[in-house]
Amino acid sequence: MSDGAAPDFGWFDEARFGMFVHWSASSQHGVELSWPLVGGIAALPYGTPMAVDDYYAGALDFCPQPGSPQRWMAAAKAAGMGYAVLTTRHHDGFALWPSKHTDFSIAATPYGGDLVAEYVDAARAEGLRVGFYLSLSDWHHPDYPPYDDNAVPYMAYLGRRSEPAAWDRYVEALFGQVEELLTNYGRIDIMWFDGQWERSVDEWHARELEALIRSLQPKIILTDRLPGAGDITTPEQNIPAAVPDGRWETCMTMNRTWGWCPADTEYKSGRDLVHTLCETAGKGGNLLLNVSPTGDGSLPAPQQERLEVVGAWMDRHADAIRGTTAGLEPWQFYGPSTRKGERIFLHLLWRPYETFAVRGIRLKRVRSVRHLLTGTDLDYTTRATAQEEIFGTDPVGDLVIGLPEELVDPVATIVELTVAG
Repeated sequence: MSDGAAPDFGWFDEARFGMFVHWSASSQHGVELSWPLVGGIAALPYGTPMAVDDYYAGALDFCPQPGSPQRWMAAAKAAGMGYAVLTTRHHDGFALWPSKHTDFSIAATPYGGDLVAEYVDAARAEGLRVGFYLSLSDWHHPDYPPYDDNAVPYMAYLGRRSEPAAWDRYVEALFGQVEELLTNYGRIDIMWFDGQWERSVDEWHARELEALIRSLQPKIILTDRLPGAGDITTPEQNIPAAVPDGRWETCMTMNRTWGWCPADTEYKSGRDLVHTLCETAGKGGNLLLNVSPTGDGSLPAPQQERLEVVGAWMDRHADAIRGTTAGLEPWQFYGPSTRKGERIFLHLLWRPYETFAVRGIRLKRVRSVRHLLTGTDLDYTTRATAQEEIFGTDPVGDLVIGLPEELVDPVATIVELTVAG
């Protein structure tokens, strides 16, 4: 990190929840972004292989509906999200802004606008923090080198290298695109790289790139996908069993694909997504939940429906997510929990029996136990060992809390404990 650079983590720790937007010209085909043109990979079961020419067909006819980013950001705000990250350029090389470092961008289409600028303005209008995704790799760029049908399989393509002069030109173009993104759109809050596995730290000139980024945006947060750098770690498609060191953010799709793919109907339910958010916050992390607009820029109905479920729940329970830290130890409560100072939020992700227990609590310090949504005080009893009861001046034991059936939320119930000290 360069001198004077100080990432601003305050908004990141407050948000706990953000929107990932995977979108490119290939969204017109209803296929996964980028991966079909290199034959697909096992991790993306709907990334059906396509010939390179078929994948890129019609890219320069890309002309989504005006105002699409405004609709995404309104949906993000309504879902209770605090920030967003847009794929400004995926591995396929198509840039959503009029970059001077490529002729394969929105500037070459009939659209006649700057989709990155529209997204930035829309996010700020909704009070959301702004993030950019940018792939370090570019399978379309002539100096990368480009992927073609003779490069199959993908693992063989990984061994390809440009001539040194060509690679220098590519690195110059990459740095130029980063500079455009971090100069032309005001403050950018988080930079999300990808594709880093294709080259080494030295080949990417990663240290110099980090220095450039920090000089242009001193408060920016960098993910760990810029090799040798990064302020946060980014597990993908799961909640890590062991909590990562430092700040972290898990990115996740609603179904099995990052890009819009109508063949993929394997959607998680709205309840599942709320539970994922609770579990992530309960481990002190952020959830970056993906949406994949169609070619015309609209959000697919199944995704919109799930955002509405999450948003309705967040409207009632955001206090248990935003601005929280990890709560109790797993043995203390059989579910996620979060904390704000003396307030502990218990996330009941199942339908409880008449009572449930919280263990290892300093019993005399309990000030209140209430149902978060309604504010209803809940009945509870305490129990501790005889030694604690007789000799303990500050006894540690269990709370056994009653929860009436009518207070059980159909998605996830939150109970708030206030424990002094």
